[in-house]
Amino acid sequence: MLAQKPDVDVLIVGAGISGIGMAAHMEMMCPGRTYAIVEQRENLGGTWDLFRYPGIRSDSDMHTLGFVFEPWKHEKSIADAPSILEYLNRIVDERGIRQHISTGHKVIAADWNGREALWHVTVETAGEARKTMTANFLYLGSGYYDYDQPYDAGFELGAFKGQVLHPQFWPENLDYTGKKVLVIGSGATAVTIVPAMAGKAAHVTMLQRTPTWMFSRPAKDGLANFLRKILPEETAYKVTRWKNVKMQDFAFKQARKNPEKVKTALKTRIQKALGADYDDATFTPPYDPWDQRLCLVPDADLFEAMKAGKAKIVTGRIARFVEQGVELDNGDIIEADIIVTATGLNMALAGKIAISQDGEPVDFSQRFYYKGCMFSNLPNLAVVFGYLNASWTLRADINSDYICRVLNQMEATGTDYVVPVLAENHGLEEDNIFDFSSGYIQRSLNIMPKSAVTYPWRLNQEYVLDRKIMAEEALDDGILQFRRAGANAGSDDGQLEAAE
Repeated sequence: MLAQKPDVDVLIVGAGISGIGMAAHMEMMCPGRTYAIVEQRENLGGTWDLFRYPGIRSDSDMHTLGFVFEPWKHEKSIADAPSILEYLNRIVDERGIRQHISTGHKVIAADWNGREALWHVTVETAGEARKTMTANFLYLGSGYYDYDQPYDAGFELGAFKGQVLHPQFWPENLDYTGKKVLVIGSGATAVTIVPAMAGKAAHVTMLQRTPTWMFSRPAKDGLANFLRKILPEETAYKVTRWKNVKMQDFAFKQARKNPEKVKTALKTRIQKALGADYDDATFTPPYDPWDQRLCLVPDADLFEAMKAGKAKIVTGRIARFVEQGVELDNGDIIEADIIVTATGLNMALAGKIAISQDGEPVDFSQRFYYKGCMFSNLPNLAVVFGYLNASWTLRADINSDYICRVLNQMEATGTDYVVPVLAENHGLEEDNIFDFSSGYIQRSLNIMPKSAVTYPWRLNQEYVLDRKIMAEEALDDGILQFRRAGANAGSDDGQLEAAE
């Protein structure tokens, strides 16, 4: 028994997909444990509440972005944000989670007290002084990017006389009817915004510095909708989910094994959609498929807007911003009333929370991942960092399940904390698992935790393997040590001894 009873057994940071998924797993697997969710925004939903730009939707199918325990029931598998928020709200209401959520609560700092086996968490609320909460276990479902500050590409915008927007801070009720819109960027956000705005705008131009690999597929999953007619809802969902998991895995591996073949297949689809309007240079990136995430184009909406003359893609570099728009380095001018800078995100580790251990700041870049959810020599803390090559929720699901089993093992053994022990002279060979050329990844490599070549000290990128290992390997694997409060609390991080 802990000497001091915490406010909650588990404090979950973030009420988005990761946090709600953990809460649902706790309701199912750890009904005797207390928990709370703190969310800095005024609404739940995380990404799906923050972004309000036109067309905001998933960039992967909802049979894998949805939870393993809750079937996706909508007809469209590529879903818009309101549908995703409806899904999340239904889960928190039906499963008794909403009463555990406190919105408007921003976590500023969290310090692990080894002798108490408690996290002391500093929370800031609007209009109130900062307060401290205590928890035995801290679960970070705060995502991977900075909610407060998007990436600044350093544009000198002063000469432009129109309106400039960033997708992360979209104004409410923006009227762009009949306006000329320029979207700078070629990632998933730009590919979503361009066709969505093309309906009302006079014209939309997407300005890309370099092309992006795009993949067109129907927004509706025909097999999923057929199976729902002939099978029970949960069975149909499981079959569709596993089919899509295997398809994602196959596509990624094919891109790495036979990139030229995949390039040809991707471009053939686009050429078929655009017909005579197809320009090979516009759709030929200088990198291989899946060196960055593929941009999904549901129902070929971007290409349909281009064929209709409502949108176009221009490849070029910005020389300067002028009064009426943008001048490119070749002298061409793109006129615009509204410029959207879809130039990317800033990554943020652990929700920018100041994490410390017995008063000493934790530098995550010097810690190794343990099984993709914990960190070397850091007790009772777990995090969700989704897959780069598959849907985010796949990792959130297996991490939640794993941590709930760890919590139950702690209860069964009468222990108060767990720590993945890594000796100081570990000799692990490091591996750059973030070998994606995406700007937001490359800009953030210096803050990312370490990964070794082999399990368990890595953030693996293969869901099927991870799922099997996380479910089948023993919790007490000789690395993850279960301990009682106060036992060896003063030991050096790298040389922790087994609890008595």
